[in-house]
Amino acid sequence: MIHSLFLINHSGDIFLEKHWKSVISRSVCDYFFEAKEKAEDPENVPPVLQTPHHYLISIYRGKLFFLSVVQTEVPPLFVIEFLHRVADTFQEYFGECSESVIKDNVVIVYELLEEMLDNGFPLATESNVLKEMIRPPTILRSVVNTLTGGSNVGDTLPTGQLSIIPWRRAGVKYTNNEAYFDVIEEIDAIVDKSGTTVFAEIQGVIEACVRLSGMPDLTLSFMNPRLLDDMSFHPCVRFKRWEAERVLSFIPPDGNFRLMSYHVSSQNLVAIPVYVKQNISFLETGSCGRLEITIGPKQTMGKMVEALMATIHMPKSVLSVSLTASQGSYTYDITTKILIWDIGRLNPQKLPNLRGSLSMQTGVPKPEENPSINIDLKIQQLAISGLKVSRLDMYGEKYKPFKGVKYLTKAGKFQVRT
Repeated sequence: MIHSLFLINHSGDIFLEKHWKSVISRSVCDYFFEAKEKAEDPENVPPVLQTPHHYLISIYRGKLFFLSVVQTEVPPLFVIEFLHRVADTFQEYFGECSESVIKDNVVIVYELLEEMLDNGFPLATESNVLKEMIRPPTILRSVVNTLTGGSNVGDTLPTGQLSIIPWRRAGVKYTNNEAYFDVIEEIDAIVDKSGTTVFAEIQGVIEACVRLSGMPDLTLSFMNPRLLDDMSFHPCVRFKRWEAERVLSFIPPDGNFRLMSYHVSSQNLVAIPVYVKQNISFLETGSCGRLEITIGPKQTMGKMVEALMATIHMPKSVLSVSLTASQGSYTYDITTKILIWDIGRLNPQKLPNLRGSLSMQTGVPKPEENPSINIDLKIQQLAISGLKVSRLDMYGEKYKPFKGVKYLTKAGKFQVRT
């Protein structure tokens, strides 16, 4: 199935490679580099590329490309899901998934890849199982291994590997038993010049942090589960129960995991949290233009909009900008032609405004189209779809756990056309 994996940094250097069946030359990545050159944004590189003898399937995570080489036809989503699982495992083991961290822990990285894939096929991808086989690095363990010549590989086979519940290890014990769930939603939207929503959808995930003793059986129910489309569940979820009752019933893995992801594609259910009043104009003659942007709250359900930021990719003919921001600060990179206005928290009583003039290159025709505005934002304690957890019940154990649910809405690809 998967023959090789290449890790490529933002500048296009291959800094790690792993081969499972036979060594494939790095030159196969040239097809990927060509596609990367054509794509303006790293996230726009096609995830599946066909070459004369291979298929190249890739993901982009944390300014790194995970590029797998496949020689036979496989379901691309299967490989993409595995690559995301690899990135998640690195994140969980090392705290972050970056080039420097992977290079610092290169031995453990190779040990993990050896266990996660067997002869090209996924084997152990659950972090609970992996942590029993390969212990996460600590400063003390690194010192001991250096002095004794030991390794992080465990001596015994993980208990969960042989059970019908491979995602949970046996004999788990905690002094504080707790289960926390984060409902995180991202809005992808396109809003036209008049403020009309052209396209809107919500991508949501429920992240869980469960530290419970024994073998608990949890049931999570929602107030309005009919909102959700295209659900994807962790293997622990009993799918028949969800189909019949719209209730999540599961024996949870130990620690952090993604319980489910979902989609809300019905446009009338997607609330747009902010509105943008904008006027960007370029004069037919002369070497200047005008810019004015005002952002205000729209459908925030009374919650505060935080970490608000507007990014504009200016035309190449814009040499410099002279602007005044009523709130926050702005930066303009003359090389990349990107204007970033960092607003911070949105004050509904005094709306943030950015206005001023643009200095244009002389003798160059007026830009054919106005640039679009990309919006970033966060709203705490709000799921913009209206999804709410109604209750969490536990069976199979007698203690009472601490329980909690947090909600977060943030912008995904949120674009306002001017």
